[in-house]
Amino acid sequence: MARQDYLFTSESVSEGHPDKICDRISDAVVDAYLAGDPHSRVAVETMCTTNRIILAGEVRGPESITPQHIDEIARACVRDIGYEQDGFHWQHADVQVFVHKQSTDIAQGVDAAGNKDEGAGDQGIMFGYACRETPQLMPAPIHYAHQILQALAEARHSGAQPHLGPDSKSQVTLRYENGKPVAATSVVVSTQHAASVSTDEVREIVRPYVLEVLPEGWMCPEEEFYVNPTGRFVIGGPDGDAGLTGRKIIVDTYGGAAPHGGGAFSGKDPTKVDRSAAYACRYLAKNVVAAGLAERCTIQVSYAIGISKPLSLYVDLHDTGVVDEMRLETVLTEIMDLSPRGIREHLKLSRPIYARTASYGHFGRSPDPEGGFSWERTDLVDALKSALT
Repeated sequence: MARQDYLFTSESVSEGHPDKICDRISDAVVDAYLAGDPHSRVAVETMCTTNRIILAGEVRGPESITPQHIDEIARACVRDIGYEQDGFHWQHADVQVFVHKQSTDIAQGVDAAGNKDEGAGDQGIMFGYACRETPQLMPAPIHYAHQILQALAEARHSGAQPHLGPDSKSQVTLRYENGKPVAATSVVVSTQHAASVSTDEVREIVRPYVLEVLPEGWMCPEEEFYVNPTGRFVIGGPDGDAGLTGRKIIVDTYGGAAPHGGGAFSGKDPTKVDRSAAYACRYLAKNVVAAGLAERCTIQVSYAIGISKPLSLYVDLHDTGVVDEMRLETVLTEIMDLSPRGIREHLKLSRPIYARTASYGHFGRSPDPEGGFSWERTDLVDALKSALT
């Protein structure tokens, strides 16, 4: 039996964290290609450091998207995040673009041809997870870690807190009793700030946003509330630490509360199952929990490069289910086509919807009118109930 009483911690990082800047730029490039041609193929990585941004990767799509266009996309992302600092400025940074055509060897394995359906863009394993700890069916520690940083970012962008900088991190430790989260035992927030603001002042700026996010009565003891524990955080962003696409995969998913297959999401078009199949697994797991079939659900799928059908599907209800897991595995494959094409079409993923996923998590968000976060819908609930209850 799983432990019922324990502490669990998750962290988040803001849109201005160096790695998240890179995720944002890479996903904005994906969006640009899909906006020009929904059949585009994109795998683009970004690296940033002091006033320098480097993009590299392979693409197949509209010729109208030139290196100059990609340069403009990168600068627009940095400007939107809010970097106008001496060490990292959207206007003054040196942007280098090393993007080339997709390998024909990969293309022939992935593309549909004759009787061959579209294959997976790579081998790999992907996971999805859902639980009843929050209304969004997400683990509570990562949910609140994201929410704290989102609240601070909104205050910064609105002008309500002009002394805050774009780069920030959070960490939330929750106490679980009888398997349910009941309170925070510690909260850590590190946020970039103006040189004119003291550490004590930053602490008081941050405090109300943490109190607003955590449920009433959940705030940690004062001695376990850590704000900028190094004492100063003026130099931040890529000027303080280099960033890379795809380094925050646990922040992107479940905060360590569930397995991760290892593949990053950002910078990849939806034929890459690292991204699309992870979205599909979250979608299925969330619908299983929303249907009342389990309190917790983990789903794994696996693929081989160039092969359309998944090699395996595994469901774990963590001893909380009211249905047989083997039967559920069969039903899930009946109500959703888990081939790369089937996932992409079911969730309508061939749209420019990815830049918005690059910070504050790919999961636990609300589906939007333009089709973003379609994997957060719970529109399979009735079909699951009909098949299994």
